[in-house]
Amino acid sequence: MSVTVETLEKLERKITLTLPVGVIQSEVDARLKRMARTVKMDGFRPGKVPMTVVAQRYGYSVHYEVMNDKVGEAFANAANEAKLRVAGQPRISEKEGAPEGELTFDAVFEVFPEVTIADLSTAEIEKLSAEVDDAAIDKTLEILRKQRRTFTQRAHDAAVQSGDRVTVDFDGKIDGEPFQGGKAEDFQFLVGDGQMLGEFEDAVRGMKAGESKTFPLSFPADYQGKEVAGKAADFMVTVKKVEAAHLPEVNEALAKSLGIPDATVEGLRADVRKNLEREIKFRLQARNKQAVMDALVSKAELDLPKSSVQAEVDRMIEAARADLKQRGIKDADKAPIPDDVFRPQAERRVRVGLVVAELVRGHELQAKPEQIKAHIDELASSYEKPVDVVRWYYSDNRRLAEVEAMVIENNVTEFVLAKAKINEKTVPFDELMGQN
Repeated sequence: MSVTVETLEKLERKITLTLPVGVIQSEVDARLKRMARTVKMDGFRPGKVPMTVVAQRYGYSVHYEVMNDKVGEAFANAANEAKLRVAGQPRISEKEGAPEGELTFDAVFEVFPEVTIADLSTAEIEKLSAEVDDAAIDKTLEILRKQRRTFTQRAHDAAVQSGDRVTVDFDGKIDGEPFQGGKAEDFQFLVGDGQMLGEFEDAVRGMKAGESKTFPLSFPADYQGKEVAGKAADFMVTVKKVEAAHLPEVNEALAKSLGIPDATVEGLRADVRKNLEREIKFRLQARNKQAVMDALVSKAELDLPKSSVQAEVDRMIEAARADLKQRGIKDADKAPIPDDVFRPQAERRVRVGLVVAELVRGHELQAKPEQIKAHIDELASSYEKPVDVVRWYYSDNRRLAEVEAMVIENNVTEFVLAKAKINEKTVPFDELMGQN
């Protein structure tokens, strides 16, 4: 086999492969002979089918398989010999005019780029930090209380107030015409929890069981129901039941109901603090990791393999279709999704992946087994049965690979943070948690 490597443009290369026809035919004959020993055909006993019949029936498909195998093998050997890091699959086409007794192919493909990373000490990164204070613990306990609240029916003449659960019938119309989702019976919602638009809650607040009222309501321009967004409606609402909420006290009984080993108020607060600290640690890691990746990308120079970007686009489109299918969208697997929707994100993912891989190779930042174990143990610690969760991670290589990738990213993040110029910033707990 003779090999010729040609640079086309940037990352694109071409290898010319030459294979003897005799090698192909010899392998085809060998496979047909093996097939003849077991092939079954009407009118013949197993293993007694004539070679001419086997070749006539299966010769084309076997020849196609052999060609794919031999060309693939020749390409792999040539790429290894030339020390090329191939990105994606090659496009292989047969050339005409080959010398007698030979077959010649062109394999066009891309190689992974050289990645140049500038001096990381010149990078500036905003590193976030946050603390769990007593106010955060109090707010979390309030959420836990609300999740366990009970309701009792108010007296018939009691007016609706914030915190009550009401059961209503309502009927809305736009320009005198009903609209989808504008009518319901025995509908329950919590007043003041933001389940309904503010105008709707304001109208119900102060009403009593058995009362009815009509009122105008303007849907916001950005309302999720596009058919009514920005429009004005008239509603009639009838309050059928008013129930007062009762929240459990923060005491030993609440701690016990939550399964806290130290079923005291102090034990409950300590457990809440521990869980919140774990949560903000992961959130800070994610935010700081994003800042590090942004800095890395800004300090790196490289060309992107088109094949890698397209493969990432294809994966994202398939994930989008799977999401649509899970939501019950008809023919989701055939949904037309243009590549351009995901291309910028795909390019960034490929760029970050290549830069991270270069940093990992150059500075031995691979995930160590003890790091993977520590990360899994930490993830599992928030569950009731951590041992089962650990076993679940280790029972699937794909899940382990996901953890390994996270650990590698953490290693890269710590490495870059140690090199770069850091601007420390404390983030309020509510802001980090996305609370108002």
